Amino acid sequence: MSDLMHIFKSLRRPKLLIKAAKIGSENFRRDRDLKRLLKAQRLPNPGGGLSRLLALEEELETTRKSGNATYSISRHVEILAALIAEAQFLPRPKLG
Repeated sequence: MSDLMHIFKSLRRPKLLIKAAKIGSENFRRDRDLKRLLKAQRLPNPGGGLSRLLALEEELETTRKSGNATYSISRHVEILAALIAEAQFLPRPKLG
């Protein structure tokens, strides 16, 4: 999981996109939203959907940077909001 946390912390996105995602993460409900975003039949374990969310987000970022007309900012915000919410389930490193 530490590799996922490193990848997650190294994401560099426009401030407005991150701000919108942080606001969206406050209303995120795993049972409702995660299955829909991942197009999954079952809900993954807490933190278990992060690698799939990161892959989806990377695709959206590539599309955004390319200027492709198929880019969906609302989908990008939803995926980033899910990433922020799901990151809360990652184990925290022990201090000391």
